[in-house]
Amino acid sequence: MMKYEDDDLFSSALSSREIEPLAARMRPRTIEEYIGQEHIIGKGRLLRRAIQADLLSSVIFYGPPGTGKTTLARVIANTTKSHFSTLNAVLSGVKELRFEIDNARDRLKHYGKKTILFVDEVHRWNKSQQDALLPWVENGTIILIGATTENPYFEVNAALVSRSRIFQLTKLSDEEMMKVALQALNDRERGYGGCRIHFAPGALEHLVSVADGDARSLLNALQLAVETTPDSFPPPEDEVIEITMQVAEESIQKKAVLYDKEGDYHFDVISAFIKSLRGSDPDAALYWLARMVAAGEDPRFIFRRMLILACEDVGMADPQAISIVESCARAYDRIGLPEGRFLLTQACLYLSTCQKSNSSMGFFDALSDVEKEKNGDVPNHLKDPSRDGNDLGHGKGYLYPHAYKDHFVAQQYLPDSLQGKLYYHPSSQGYEAKIQQEVERRRQAQLENISTSAFAENLTFSPPDKAEERWLRRAGSNGSRLLLEITDRIFEGADILRSDNILVLNASHGLMLWQAARHNPEGLCVAQVRSAEDRAYIENYKGNLSLLRQPEVIADSELNAVSSLDPDLKFEWIFARNIFTRLYDQEALLNALARVLHLGGRIRLCESVPSSGSALSDFITDKTVKSLLVKAEEQIYHSRTNPMTNWSEKDVKPFFSKRFSYVSTESSAVTEERLLSRQTLSLWMEKTYIPALEKLGLTYDTLTDKVLAECADKVVNWTHRLVFIDASDRAPDTVVKKKEDGWEEVLKATRT
Repeated sequence: MMKYEDDDLFSSALSSREIEPLAARMRPRTIEEYIGQEHIIGKGRLLRRAIQADLLSSVIFYGPPGTGKTTLARVIANTTKSHFSTLNAVLSGVKELRFEIDNARDRLKHYGKKTILFVDEVHRWNKSQQDALLPWVENGTIILIGATTENPYFEVNAALVSRSRIFQLTKLSDEEMMKVALQALNDRERGYGGCRIHFAPGALEHLVSVADGDARSLLNALQLAVETTPDSFPPPEDEVIEITMQVAEESIQKKAVLYDKEGDYHFDVISAFIKSLRGSDPDAALYWLARMVAAGEDPRFIFRRMLILACEDVGMADPQAISIVESCARAYDRIGLPEGRFLLTQACLYLSTCQKSNSSMGFFDALSDVEKEKNGDVPNHLKDPSRDGNDLGHGKGYLYPHAYKDHFVAQQYLPDSLQGKLYYHPSSQGYEAKIQQEVERRRQAQLENISTSAFAENLTFSPPDKAEERWLRRAGSNGSRLLLEITDRIFEGADILRSDNILVLNASHGLMLWQAARHNPEGLCVAQVRSAEDRAYIENYKGNLSLLRQPEVIADSELNAVSSLDPDLKFEWIFARNIFTRLYDQEALLNALARVLHLGGRIRLCESVPSSGSALSDFITDKTVKSLLVKAEEQIYHSRTNPMTNWSEKDVKPFFSKRFSYVSTESSAVTEERLLSRQTLSLWMEKTYIPALEKLGLTYDTLTDKVLAECADKVVNWTHRLVFIDASDRAPDTVVKKKEDGWEEVLKATRT
């Protein structure tokens, strides 16, 4: 294991347990100990596979404090065989960087050893400092790991960003934060596993809630609560440390409003504010205004944006809007803060309703929520897409109100946690009485539209490989017209994120597989095929992709393939065609798919229905021959003892509903030109039709000859009856509040 020098970021000059903070002691050492960031480091994700295979390329970790950026770099340092060096951009400059570059060149030249350079707070380097790093990243001398709390698309050299994979870390969920707390409380070596600690009801939950996704803040508060409560620490073995609600409240202070006037949140919040005004939603507009005011945004900047909006989005619909906002802005210059907040509020309310009233007190309701509640994330579709919309998906799914009737469309403007919150209450007095009914009508439409964001945010980005993308597009378009049509239908509307894991069953020669692989460059594709020949075919062609993008291929039955998967590996998407051909005999496969499907994941399938669609008799004109074929087909396609034919499209939804709470099915008839070759027809007659007639006690010596004479080598329009299935453990766009199994029980055990 590598030893770091005293000035290394990860070294601990004060390593004794008595001095080292709990947050430092509890830093994960391996991927298995790491909690959170499932989209980056979960089973199957590209970064996890790159770390385990020691095939890391340059990456930038971006996210709020306490989400695990530096910790993730430390995990990489503990895993890689490359030399690992660190710099802190606050404490170092070009001189230190050149020293690291010279050493990296020597290692590569003399020992063939790669160098990974971790630069913490990389956004603190200016353009010239970042430029000095660029050529060495480009030629492979250095593999960069950058960590930043600022959006790299704003603060990091565009050339560096274009050559790096971007991984956005998010605030930890309450469930993940509880895992962090329980890990520290139960760890005897680094945490408090040797102490008897009792939490009053709600005390530990309070620490988790106020920490608001910041694991470092939670662990610091936990340490303060545990180590300052007894007269001396550690206490005697028989002493119980009582953590009351008062102790918990004193141990963690109110979180600062998540906002910065220079970076990403600044642009996201002002974007949400303007879109809320444009969307005629005064409640959401007041909330985002409160976010900016509480964070110290310059009111003149807010007025300037409202003046623009008064012309751009209100215009001649209400010509006095610009006058009213301008009057408020001038009055603000005379009055200043704090009373000037009424003027901001009045301009905001007027623009969001094109009316005015004394209901501006609603602003202080919003401000109270900002001070008391956790900061809700900006819904992804409201974020500013100007710099990173294409890569991280910011702004995706936003509905432009001017494109709809009456220039209004119901959509989410408030954060998920504040949906349904009302700040503006129009009165029945004066001019406001005229708008009261319209405000309530629009509000009702908004409330009926409450859901989580319909379009999720891409939290990762990789530099495009044009050769790979061209190959995947070409490979994904090689197939018959019918197969291409089915594949396009299965993928239609699938909002696949770049880091999603995808399972493709019955992948055959890979048409559906290559289509899937185009969408998840930071996720994992697993393909199941039914024969060694199909596996060899895909293995041969996947060599056109880089090692980390190559899919895993399993040659086995669908059930065996799914059952053999790592139980911790979950898939956001499962795609397949014709895997439930024996519907009622395949409940085990249904359960296996549910086991590997991620919470909220989707299954998209297409099944041919053998009992519907064309049959050979449809293309025979000889009445005697046709009559015999029809009788045989009754036996072939409608036998209740045959598992391939004892079901129809109406049976599919009830079958899938046994395991999934949301199931949508849609039947479709598609026609293809099919050649009825002599060999195929002879095989059908010998293996299927003649045996079926014999079961009925019917014989016809020249039946096969008659069929061949009329249909051999004839091209016909053959119709297939298909049923498309969309299944999930929850309906799309619904709020998930499900806790992990056993979480409550573990928490209760810790309290006692």
